[in-house]
Formats: sequence, structure tokens, C-alpha cells
Amino acid sequence: MVKTYEEALKWLHNRTKFGIVPGLQRMEEMLIRLGNPHLSVKAIHVAGTNGKGSTITFLQNILLDAGYTVGTFSSPYILDYREQIMFCGEMISENEFTQLVNCMIPVVEEVEQLSCGAPTEFEIITTMAFYYFGKIKEHDIFLIEAGLGGLEDCTNVITPLISVITSIGHDHQQILGETIEEITKHKAGIIKYKIPVVTAELKENALKIIRNEANKNEADYFEYGKHFFASPLKDHSNEKFNFQVIGGFSIENVELSMLGQHQIRNASCAITVVQLLQNRYGMIFSETNIKSGLELSQKPGRLEKMAANPVVYIDGAHNVEGIKSLVETMNSHFRDKGIKILFSALKDKKVEEMVIELQKLTNNIEMTTFDFPRAMNKDELISNANNLNLTYEKDLYIAIDENIKNTHENEILLITGSLYFISVVRSYLLKKFV
Repeated sequence: MVKTYEEALKWLHNRTKFGIVPGLQRMEEMLIRLGNPHLSVKAIHVAGTNGKGSTITFLQNILLDAGYTVGTFSSPYILDYREQIMFCGEMISENEFTQLVNCMIPVVEEVEQLSCGAPTEFEIITTMAFYYFGKIKEHDIFLIEAGLGGLEDCTNVITPLISVITSIGHDHQQILGETIEEITKHKAGIIKYKIPVVTAELKENALKIIRNEANKNEADYFEYGKHFFASPLKDHSNEKFNFQVIGGFSIENVELSMLGQHQIRNASCAITVVQLLQNRYGMIFSETNIKSGLELSQKPGRLEKMAANPVVYIDGAHNVEGIKSLVETMNSHFRDKGIKILFSALKDKKVEEMVIELQKLTNNIEMTTFDFPRAMNKDELISNANNLNLTYEKDLYIAIDENIKNTHENEILLITGSLYFISVVRSYLLKKFV
């Protein structure tokens, strides 16, 4: 047993040695021993390559504005490990976290003796969230973000009220497959029998698989651009749009604080989910709840402004599709500004393709690395930077300070790449600028 939050966190971090292991058996064994708490939650299950966290944030804030109590489970965290389990927008307390770990320790020790093997860190934190909201904390709705894929992701032990697939892109190919079709089959694995499906995916080769899976499961299916629509309105300061469901609900002049056309699609997913909750499950939402919830929504590390003098933004665009959306957004909102980029990625990412996309925005790009097991080491950094004809700085903090120092009026410093990288950067910048 652990006595302090620090000990609890250390115990969990020690589980990282077991890596990422797809499959549900370890989850099921742990949940059985805890009384199957996942069967007690009313959940919205959100999968996708990009947009999961933003969509959950939009949903959470609409629900909170309407007076509902909301649990969320999402990953990765940006500043504090407890961000992964939240109640009504607040992290669970250190004491609650420690108690949950103490509930898990004997369960994990028992399960790791079975033929299914040792539970991983992510499986344990997911089980903690199910136990917290299934057995301890009363709530109206539970928003769950899939970790990796969907079909064999450890969150996929639930039967939700609604399944959401935000978008499909190239990520975790070593596990999910190299092609969009292979990856989509994993993401579409969250679709359940007669459970409504909402998607913001745009690529036809991915949509075909999602539609087929929904049809096979006799699940009502709602697709962006076909069953629900957003019409962007011109506004240079933020994103604004009109929304409509075919033959049904519509709402005008919806504003978002988060920038990017992709956020309009994510927000449209959230509005569609809210309409399903109202029409099928008797929950009540006003137009004001929707507008206010969406406008108030902010997600740390998603094109987040960290400083005004000089202007510094951070963004966790951690794959090629995420970088493409970032470049589109920067070109849309900051075309009149000079852009400088500090970039870092994990060693298993398509770094060359990501840089090629960033070069559509600017050639003023510097690479760096950071202290994380899957981050590029210094030799890999130098090799990548030389191959891509980029400057580099091996020390992250020197790179940040020098780039800030050399960012002038009418310029923006954009720091982007892995969400783990952005987590480290954000922590440093908060101390630097506060």
C-alpha cells in the first residue's frame, strides 16, 4: 500500500515498463475483481486520431452549462497526471488518487499472475477512472477518450450511450497498421450494436468502413457533411459558424475560442451528440447552453497563446494530419505575421512528412529534443535535422529561451510537436511568463 500521493504516482509510473499491449483481457480481469464498475456508467465513447480531447472538452462544457455533473477520462495529461480523471472540470484530489491506487495494487498483483500478463500503466489508470465513476462518484454522464485505436483499446469494455469517431489519420502505425483503412478498422471497433455513431471524418475510404460497421451493428449513423453541417462565417479573430442537422435542429452564430476549421467539425460533433442525448435520453439543453459551453471551451496545448510580448503559441500537433490542420489554421488567422517554429517529435513519428508540411508555413524551423523515453535522442535529432536541412539545438530550454529572445514585433513563435513535448514546454513557459 502507498501512503502519499507521490508514492502512488511512483507506483503507477513504474508500470510504464510494461509498455503498450493491445487487448482487453487484463482490463476485464481487473474490472471483475472490482465488481464491474464500467457497467454502471452512462458513457460517451470518443475515438479518433485527432480531435478527441477537444470534442470531449466541448461536450463537457455544454453539459456543465446545462447543470449536469460530468466525469471525464482523457489522455495524455499536460501538466498534472490527475488531469486524466476529472469531475465537473476539476482534477480529482491527491487523496482520492492515492485511495484509488491503493484499491488497484492488490488487484494488479493478482491479475499479473494470470496468463494474460501484467496490466500496463494505461490499463490501470483507465480502470481507476471506471472504478471512480462506477462505484464512488455519482455523476450524470461520463466522457471517455479512447487511448490507442479502439477495437483493442482498453477503454473498449463499455457499451456507451453514443460512440463518436472524430477523425482518422496516420498514428501508431506499428500497432494499428500503415494504411488509413487498417487504422479505421481499429477506430471503428468502438461501434456497438444499436448504439448511435457520430463522426467528423472526411476521407471517403475511412467513411466507407465506418458506415459499414455502423450498418452491420444496426447503429444509427450521423456523418458530418451528410447528416449534420457547419457553415463557417468570416471572422478573423475566432471561429464562427452556423450549424444544422438535416430535417431538424439548427443554431446560428456559434463562436469558438479554439481556432481552426477542424475545431468547427469537432464542435459540430459535440452539438450532434447533445441533440442525441436530448432526443433519445431525455436530457435538456438550451441554445444558450450550447453556445456558452462551446465559446468557453479551451484545451491546454491546442494552439494555446502563452505570451503576448513576444507572441508565443504552443500546439500539440503530433502527427502529419495534425500538422496539416495547424498549418491551415495559422495561414487563416496569422497570414500577416512572420512565423518561427520550434519543433520536436517522438522517434516513431513521420518527422520528415511533418517538417515538409511545416515548411509550407515557414522555412524558419528549428528542431530540438526533450527528456522522454520515446523522444529522439541527441544523435537522432542531429541526424534528422541535417537530413532535413534544419537548424537544431540539443538543449530544449536553451532553444526556447533563444527563440523567444529572437522573436520580434509582428512575429509569432510557434512551438509544436508531440503532446509530451508540449507538456514539458508549457510547464516551463508558465514559470517563465507568470
